[in-house]
Amino acid sequence: MRLTNVRMRLISMLGTIVITLGLFGCGQNESQNQSPKEKAITPQVSVQLWSVKDEVKRDFEGTLTILADMGFDGVEFAGDFGKYSDDPQALKGFLDGLGLKVSGAHIPFEKLNEQHFFDTVAFYKALGCESLIVPYDARAFDPQQIEAVVADLNRLSEKLAPEGMKIGYHNHEQEFNDFQQSTYWDYLAQNTNENVILQQDVGWTTYAGKDPVEYVKRYPGRTFTTHYKVKLPDDVQDKLPLIGQDTIDWPSLIEANISVGGTHWLVVEQEEYPNDLKPLEAVKISKQGLMEFLEAR
Repeated sequence: MRLTNVRMRLISMLGTIVITLGLFGCGQNESQNQSPKEKAITPQVSVQLWSVKDEVKRDFEGTLTILADMGFDGVEFAGDFGKYSDDPQALKGFLDGLGLKVSGAHIPFEKLNEQHFFDTVAFYKALGCESLIVPYDARAFDPQQIEAVVADLNRLSEKLAPEGMKIGYHNHEQEFNDFQQSTYWDYLAQNTNENVILQQDVGWTTYAGKDPVEYVKRYPGRTFTTHYKVKLPDDVQDKLPLIGQDTIDWPSLIEANISVGGTHWLVVEQEEYPNDLKPLEAVKISKQGLMEFLEAR
């Protein structure tokens, strides 16, 4: 009698284990069978405030309110903070009220030297900003000085990591000039650590005759934030420098950003204003063009 009870308990326990393992296996298979699109997180959409720099200078709060009303999730700063330049906490409150996050900031290396490092970090940390991007440095396409840029980026990457922040670099056309059987951009990417953001400016990449999709795929996980901008080649006459009215294969780029690039932010940038459009009007059109591509996925 006692032996029978023991046997029954063992059978019951084994049954429970089998069922549990079966459920666990089903969960694993379900996860493994998910497509990359199902696993990936769709990036949020931001705007580089340089696109409307004059408007920001004239009316900081009014301009950001208009951008928020356009449906942007965030903004990328370019050095102008209106009346909040010495009060990041108040700026954060203002942005929160608009429902805007800070997707990043463009700052020169000088703002992260020994004299300014801690003040700069404290300011952007208060805004909830985790991406500090160097927008331009002539040394980055100088064969005698590119090593110094690589060293600066690697050093700052390590220094910012404990603060929960990352350093990055933003290209122009010149970074795609030939260098050591490749380009300056490739050299920079291959010699900086994987936490250094490669903020590809799609407009300048295409203007340089390169494929932005290829460059996202070439360096997986490195494009935490990407500038979605149009810079038409000089020989293109029948298109406009507006997202969706240009020559860029945006659907393929979006898929590459999401599935390979590790991209969290698509940053609309507008530096040309065709057909007498005002900057805010051009930004709105490009944003609408981008949203159409995102919604069609």
